[in-house]
Amino acid sequence: MHQIIIIGSGPAGFTAAIYAARAGLKPLLFASSVGIGGELMNTTDVENFPGFPEGVQGPDLMQKMQEQAERFGTEVVYDDIVEVDFSGEVKRVTSGDGAVHEAQTVIYATGSAYRKLGIEDEDRLSGHGVSWCATCDGFFFREKTIAVVGGGDSAMEEATFLTRFADKVYIIHRREELKASKIMQQRAFDNEKIELVWNSEIAAIHGETELTGVTLRSTADASERELALDGLFIAIGNDPRTHLVHGKLELTAEGTIAVEGRSSRTSVPGVFAAGDVTDPTYRQAVTAAASGTIAALDAEHYIAALHQEQAAALAAV
Repeated sequence: MHQIIIIGSGPAGFTAAIYAARAGLKPLLFASSVGIGGELMNTTDVENFPGFPEGVQGPDLMQKMQEQAERFGTEVVYDDIVEVDFSGEVKRVTSGDGAVHEAQTVIYATGSAYRKLGIEDEDRLSGHGVSWCATCDGFFFREKTIAVVGGGDSAMEEATFLTRFADKVYIIHRREELKASKIMQQRAFDNEKIELVWNSEIAAIHGETELTGVTLRSTADASERELALDGLFIAIGNDPRTHLVHGKLELTAEGTIAVEGRSSRTSVPGVFAAGDVTDPTYRQAVTAAASGTIAALDAEHYIAALHQEQAAALAAV
């Protein structure tokens, strides 16, 4: 039986593994069979992660995290977890090959997935003009023309933030009314760099190696027109990857895993959660890494307390 099983291979999972491994807990980390490294694997230049003054490629950053975790003794398995059982003192997870793995603790760090438009070339131009994170990529669009897709608070926040860099920011929304709060709407309306494009959706994305523009389709009459762009930011929400723990861990109103205060403790003793799967607000690589640290330390303290209880029970015999 393992002391710690970590589910997830993003910044939270690998940071948790680094701390757990250095504590001598020999963590077993399931890195998925296809989505190794999390959302950073789809990011080109990362310039806001501490310690890389010249920036670092997203895949390179995740590779370094993995190498560091393995250096201290983390065992990485390239398979998916398809079922979890947290009902007993011993936690059990089932991997894609059907094997059941047992541990004293589990750190759940599966992250979240940005909602996509689901149109051709969206993924191909990811990191080449198409982005889901303004704070990650906004700096690269100084004096450019860009658009934000969405109508909620996150879209208004991203559009307002992007005006720090871009000369022009369009907000493209399917309806004639925004879902965002009144204060967030007003900030967008008052910003001279922002222009609202109502009753419109993205019909096509254009560009060979870099985004050059989009085709807009009217949701009112289906007419189409072209819009030249240097960047497209998609802000239509994200979904925490919690499908395995529905009915097994308490979730928040936002759908993330509920944790106790600033800790990583979930509603089930011995199960800890970290990263974007617990975070509906910030969703940054550095905050995910920090929460991975917290999860590893919480798990370490939990295991130490278990050992103390077991020693006390043996002494009483």
